[in-house]
Amino acid sequence: MSKISKFFKGGGSAASKARGGPSPQEALARLRETEEMLSKKQEYLETRIERELAVARQHGTKNKRAALQALKRKKRYEKQLSQIDGTLSTIEFQREALENSHTNTEVLKNMGYAAQAMKKVHENMDLNKIDDLMQDITEQQDVAQEISDAISNRGTFGDEFDE
Repeated sequence: MSKISKFFKGGGSAASKARGGPSPQEALARLRETEEMLSKKQEYLETRIERELAVARQHGTKNKRAALQALKRKKRYEKQLSQIDGTLSTIEFQREALENSHTNTEVLKNMGYAAQAMKKVHENMDLNKIDDLMQDITEQQDVAQEISDAISNRGTFGDEFDE
């Protein structure tokens, strides 16, 4: 079965059908295969156009009918080439959109993991306990400051006299 018929007839793995659709990686791989196939067809058509142009030049004014037929074939090949260009643009757009969607999904999934980790870290913390602890720390800092002030002020005890 050719790549195009597999692509359009849905010839994929049984696992992807069981899951309800292809994975992003499978879809990206198929889109890339299709892009490669269309690029090869573009190259083929470009060489055919060159050949038909050469045939038309060869026959020139000697055999106008053969030259005209070659130019008509060239025109058909150019039309096919134009269609392939459009198809390639569409496939490229779809591939980029799928890649972006896949990236966004991974980012969202990782953000969910981070949120779960934060939840786990915070589950043993109680806001009231944190407030109490912060008050205790503030009180102890105030006590330490009072002690420091008391020690530094008592150092000048010779200057003070009790009348």
